Amino acid sequence: MPHTTFKVGRLTCHALEAGMQHLDGGAMFGVVPKPLWERRIAPDDRNRIPLALRCLLVEHDAGLVLIDTGLGNKEGDKFKDIYGVENEGREGRTRLEDSLAELGYRPEEVRWVINTHLHFDHAGGNTWCTGEGRILPAFPQATYVVQRGELEFARHTNERTQASYLAHNFESVRFQTVEGEVDVLPGIRCIPTPGHVPYHQSVLVESGGERACFLADLVPTTAHLPLPWIMGYDLEPLVTLESKRRLYGRAEAEGWLLVFEHDPELVAGRLGRDGKGFGLVEPRGRG
Repeated sequence: MPHTTFKVGRLTCHALEAGMQHLDGGAMFGVVPKPLWERRIAPDDRNRIPLALRCLLVEHDAGLVLIDTGLGNKEGDKFKDIYGVENEGREGRTRLEDSLAELGYRPEEVRWVINTHLHFDHAGGNTWCTGEGRILPAFPQATYVVQRGELEFARHTNERTQASYLAHNFESVRFQTVEGEVDVLPGIRCIPTPGHVPYHQSVLVESGGERACFLADLVPTTAHLPLPWIMGYDLEPLVTLESKRRLYGRAEAEGWLLVFEHDPELVAGRLGRDGKGFGLVEPRGRG
């Protein structure tokens, strides 16, 4: 699988391609009319659009830091058909492990895993199912990090949220929880960006005055850069709107590189003014 490598100061970062999924375009764009969004990302005959399962690996002095883990290998054929999952890797694992291997790394070498939130397409790769049916941590030497509120939210689902939070992705993992905006390591900062879910976080990588932000589901694709283009999946869309507005102010002022988890083609770029709204400058594609 291709990966995109870039530097943030003295930190080397790798955007890892962990496969694809395909979700309903209407759900992905909420109140935005289809004639508008389909110009940006064309749907298939089931009205689904392609979405990357992109993770970010940071080579840090404290060890390898992995941000989000893709979808994992635990779901059945019906699930994979509904969500159009394409992430099978070699030896029973996923394309995420394959991408690590292409960089010369093994899962056992990852020291930190940061989950932006615990939905199945962001935390599914936290654990893996062995050939004997056992579910084990996918990164056994890693400290897993998530917002404390998100872990509690994932454990107490309702009819609206239960399809996205699958217990086998997080209940067998021992987490180090954080609260609010906090540095997990020097240069690795969790920034609350609520709206998609109440305790969603983005992750800022900083070194030598340079910054890159892994946006996760705050801005899942470059098509979601306009402030009001918000997913129907978001539990609190007006909160998402204000989270985007706040983050854009910081990103524009400090020249952040924005990294997109779900864009099928574009990995990253910097925020720029596009008339009255925002657009992408210096776009970086896959591979």
